[in-house]
Amino acid sequence: MKKRPIQRGRPAGATTYEAEPARAFGEAVRALRTERGVAQETLAHLADVERSHLGKVERGEHMPTLALILKIARALECSSAELMADTERRLANPET
Repeated sequence: MKKRPIQRGRPAGATTYEAEPARAFGEAVRALRTERGVAQETLAHLADVERSHLGKVERGEHMPTLALILKIARALECSSAELMADTERRLANPET
């Protein structure tokens, strides 16, 4: 019996995170950022992350780590609990 070769990486279209919470968190960050009149690039600088990475978080393409959530909250001058509460509201009511 011949062994199959091991393929590295994920299959196309596979994700390693749950998309809905990532999307809801990204929407919460974007809403708070725009409400405060902060540009994405400015927020990225204040949070000490790449602008492109912050954009992916806002679009729900990346699930942020706890450290990144705390950095974003600090940069937005709010608590991480506020961001999480808004995220939970968006998960409960996807239309908002």
